[in-house]
Amino acid sequence: MHSELFHFGPFTIRAFGLCLAAGFITALWAATRLAARTPHRNTDALSSLALWMLAAGVAGARIAYVAEHWRVEFSEPWARGDILAVLRLDQGGLMFYGGLAGAAVALAVFARVTRDSFFGLADLIVAVLPLGHAFGRLGCFLHGCCYGKVTAAAIGVAFPRHSPAWYDHVGCGLIHETAARSLPVIPTQLIEAAGNALLFALLASRYRRWSDRPGLVVGVYALGYACLRFGVEALRGDPRMPVGPFTISQAISVALAAFGLALVLRARRRPI
Repeated sequence: MHSELFHFGPFTIRAFGLCLAAGFITALWAATRLAARTPHRNTDALSSLALWMLAAGVAGARIAYVAEHWRVEFSEPWARGDILAVLRLDQGGLMFYGGLAGAAVALAVFARVTRDSFFGLADLIVAVLPLGHAFGRLGCFLHGCCYGKVTAAAIGVAFPRHSPAWYDHVGCGLIHETAARSLPVIPTQLIEAAGNALLFALLASRYRRWSDRPGLVVGVYALGYACLRFGVEALRGDPRMPVGPFTISQAISVALAAFGLALVLRARRRPI
């Protein structure tokens, strides 16, 4: 865990923010490369679209995270007047599904304003989205958030004192407050990063071949990521909001998988 990477006077460069920036730049580069090789796809508008989606995605991700973790993390700071705590993105705290919803709204508005095809744009963006997401999960690992359950397996990772896992284990009485590190936990951040990297490899390699079936890339992504996230959620050890027998992200994953399956069937039935 290396949450704080560099210090320049009063400024601190944090791993989480740096990984988000690296993921955004890398995904935009990959989208530009794919668009340049695709007929009738204009690369000039990609930068504007990316900025629209970035702003809406970060806002949606933060709102969803604060809503999910309000009681555990934010109710107390808010009660004592620390209103800015809800805006501290440098401390981590983004819910991917909230960001996905925000970015989808921005994409729909952009497509309407520019009179472009929603699914034509969405297929391109979604093809590279897992690449940026993989970088984001590496940032989670370096920050120490989104950690897994306690494990005795060889893959277990112990996070240092004052990390989110350490605070959780101290609060639950699993370790003493003098402990130098948390108990070993499953590195769910790295598992999800690897899964996203594989999903990117699949979608990017098939994007041009599937470009004549709008919505197919989005459908395959929705199915693939929903399955990945549902499984990873079962390994998570950080506080999760329950929805019946599932966590909130598992419940959303079930809905996303159904949406993805419907898109795949729709695209496969569409005449070429």
